[in-house]
Amino acid sequence: MNESDSQPGKSNSPEELSLAGQDSPKKLFPSLRNRNFRALSRFVVTLVLLVTTCSVVFQILMAIEGQEHSWLTGFYWTLTTMSTLGYGDVAFQSDLGRLFSIAVLLSGIIYMLVLLPFTFIELFYEPWLELRAQSRVPRSVPSDLSGHVILTGNDPVARALIPKLIQYEYPYVIILPELDEVLELNDKGINAIYGELDNPETYNLARVKEAAMVASTRSDIINTSACFTARSLSEKTALVATARDEASNDILKLAGCNRVLDLTYMMAEALARRAKGGDKFVHIVGRIDDLVIAEVDAARTTLVGLGYTEAQWMTSVSIVGFWARGSFEAGQQESLIEGNVVLVLAGSTNQLREFEKNFQKQEEEDVSDPVVIIGGGRVGRATAEALNRRGMDYRIVELLPERVANREKTIQGSAADKQVLQEAGIEKSPTVIITTRDDETNIYLTIYCRLIRPDIQLISRSTFEKNVAGLHRAGADIVMSYSSMGANALFNLLRRSDLLMLAEGLDVFKVPVPKTLVGKTIAEANIRHLTSCSVIGIDENEKTVTNPGPNSVIPTDGEIVLIGTPSGEAEFLRTFGSQQSQ
Repeated sequence: MNESDSQPGKSNSPEELSLAGQDSPKKLFPSLRNRNFRALSRFVVTLVLLVTTCSVVFQILMAIEGQEHSWLTGFYWTLTTMSTLGYGDVAFQSDLGRLFSIAVLLSGIIYMLVLLPFTFIELFYEPWLELRAQSRVPRSVPSDLSGHVILTGNDPVARALIPKLIQYEYPYVIILPELDEVLELNDKGINAIYGELDNPETYNLARVKEAAMVASTRSDIINTSACFTARSLSEKTALVATARDEASNDILKLAGCNRVLDLTYMMAEALARRAKGGDKFVHIVGRIDDLVIAEVDAARTTLVGLGYTEAQWMTSVSIVGFWARGSFEAGQQESLIEGNVVLVLAGSTNQLREFEKNFQKQEEEDVSDPVVIIGGGRVGRATAEALNRRGMDYRIVELLPERVANREKTIQGSAADKQVLQEAGIEKSPTVIITTRDDETNIYLTIYCRLIRPDIQLISRSTFEKNVAGLHRAGADIVMSYSSMGANALFNLLRRSDLLMLAEGLDVFKVPVPKTLVGKTIAEANIRHLTSCSVIGIDENEKTVTNPGPNSVIPTDGEIVLIGTPSGEAEFLRTFGSQQSQ
């Protein structure tokens, strides 16, 4: 991707920046001149009447004092007094005249020193700034741009998606109807153009017909309007929208969306999938083709106390690493498997079954205690349904009575009340899932629950990506970010391949085999040392080789499946991604 692609609007030609099809700055303010002219006319007429009235009174009072001056002198005295210049060459001698002078002076301060500057700023300076901003704001993308992603908002999901687009060199542009925000984003180096989301010409100037995807992540109503408008211009461009209300799914599809992402359902599934408990020994958390990613409580295995290398040689699956208090650590030679960690496994379905058969403890702990869900909103209720599908019991803690759907499974009260949490079963529960929308509340509840049960598994939802680290510091074992999950889902649809977020801070992703790695063994490539990512699969000829050994040769054509942190993923792309085979 060249530089002009990465900055749509900044390197455009004058023709590309023309306002054809868009409203010109003058049209954008259709009543500006008329409105300003009327306001200015009223101000000038009022000022002229005031000056004339004061000049007439000046003549009358001067005549009473026995002084005689011309009408020009009357206007001269009035203007110099009102403007506070006060030369003193014409002055009253009586107290009545001096009192009139004070009145004229005060009226001048109000009109000339207060009202006049504000009138000038409001009627002339601010409109001039707006017209100037309108003339320099980008409204189109380069005429040769194609395969790009069009975003319709600068919300948390879009902000999480943009770094991934940049990493994988996908051009993008954000369409925004807020002029100030467009200018601010462009100043920060983020590609944005100005336009109304329900105006077809906006999408023409964004080259919607040549775009790979339009992703609308605003409210359901705005998403419907944006997708309907974009679909009227292009039948082939993929349209994807997020939906907050389940009832909006069908409406968005009728508006032309190819896919509707119900992030509430996705979040609930992810939260429930990570919960301890239930009858299953191995918990599958994701799949990429034939490769299965799973987790298992180390305490429920016979591997506790073994070294990582020893355990790896004993099993057919790949022990990628482990979770310890919210932090993922890749397996190292000196690592020791402890009972308080969660192992991350990668392998085929048969390999995982073999692992379960050979390494599951015979004495199982009681896992019948319900999971505690804090928050009975949409995410909380959906999480409860997901747990129910897993055969796991639950209790919801909810303060608002109107959100209580199942009274048998709901404890009404504040989650900040220890007695309420005890009634929900926190003292025996294997897991607490915090699902409220407010991240600060989630941090508070994480600290509180960790104080009550230091050994409990804490899973929290995060609305904003920036608060993930804070939730981990507060004691959350696993944090699922709403914005990252939405960004990954959109990115998967764009790439038509898999990028799986196991949790905030750990992804499984596929990349084409880089030219620099072709023909090398995994040991020779030294990928883990250079990037901290682990190779867990190789795709070739539509088949996935799971857990390739160190002597496995990287093929010319195909893809590598890796697991690692977002920073490790970025490092891999910096190290190898610039020479990917096509």
